Amino acid sequence: MRLDGVLFFPVTPFKADGDLAEPALARHVADGVAAGAGGVFAACGTGEFNALGLDEYTRVVGVSVASTAGRVPVFAGAGGPLPAAKAIARAAAAQGADGLLLMPPYLVSGPPAGLVRYVREVAATVDLPIIIYQRGTARFTPSAVAELAEVPNIIGFKDGLGDFDLLQRIILTVRRSTDKDFTFFNGLPTAELTVPAYRGLGVNLYSSAVFAFAPEISLAFYKAVTGGDEVLTQRLLTDFYLPLVELRDLVPGYAVSLVKAGARLRGAEVGGVRPPLLDPTPEHTASLERIITTGLALAVAGHDVVVGGGHG
Repeated sequence: MRLDGVLFFPVTPFKADGDLAEPALARHVADGVAAGAGGVFAACGTGEFNALGLDEYTRVVGVSVASTAGRVPVFAGAGGPLPAAKAIARAAAAQGADGLLLMPPYLVSGPPAGLVRYVREVAATVDLPIIIYQRGTARFTPSAVAELAEVPNIIGFKDGLGDFDLLQRIILTVRRSTDKDFTFFNGLPTAELTVPAYRGLGVNLYSSAVFAFAPEISLAFYKAVTGGDEVLTQRLLTDFYLPLVELRDLVPGYAVSLVKAGARLRGAEVGGVRPPLLDPTPEHTASLERIITTGLALAVAGHDVVVGGGHG
C-alpha cells in the first residue's frame, strides 16, 4: 500500500481520569479516514508517543488498525531506547500495522555510524517497512542515509530539521546510489508552512497535524498547492498557517497541545495532554478558535473570500 495525499497523525484521546479513551480514538481515526486521509500515523509525535506505556501503545495501534479497516496504510511510531524500540516495533507488527515511523533514540546524540546501527537493529526486528525520522538527536549524513536505503525494509526518510542544504545532498546521494523506490517526507511541525519549499526539492509528501482537527482546511490547502492555485495557497499560508505557527511558538510543546485543543474545539472528546506538555491557556485557546474560524472560511469559500488577520 502506497502513501499518498494528506497524511493523518491522530491525537491520542484520554479520559478525565487519564486512561486511554479507546472509543474516542476509534471515532477520531475513522472520521479522519472518511474525510480523505491518505495514510494514518498512529502513536507518533502528535499522538504523544513519548507519554504512552507499552500496553497503551499496543492498544492505540490496534484500535487505529481496526478503525482504518484496510482503507489506507497505518504506520505506527517507534523509537527511544533500543530495547524499547524493538519491543514497540514487535507490538506494532503484532497489531497489524503496515509500517513504522522510526523516531530518534532517547536523549543521546550518537555519531552517524551509531545512528545507522540503531536503525539497522530495529529494522532487523520486524519485516515492516520503516521510515526514518530525522529530527532532534537524530541527524544523518548523506552517506548514512544512502547506506540505510540499501536495507530492504527501509523505504523512506522523513525530515524534521529543515536544513535544506543537507536534505538536498541526502536526496541526491540516495538517488545516485540506488534505484530503489525510496520516498522522502516533509516532517517539520505545521508542515504546510514549508510545503512549497520542500516541493522545490521534489519532496511532496508531508505530515499534516492540522488534519487532526480541521481536515477541511488541510485538504483545501493540499488541493490548492497540488492544483497550482497559488492565490488560495498564499491566503491559507498567510491567514491561517502563519498565525497558527506564531501561536505554536509561544510555548514549548504547543505543536501537540494546540492540535489536541483544536480537536476539542471541533467537538472531539480527546481530553488533555499528558506531562510534560501543557494544555493551552484560555487566552491561547480563544486565539486558536479565531484562527480555525478564519481557516474554515477560506477552505469553504476558496480564494474568493478575503480574510484579514485571524490571530486577534
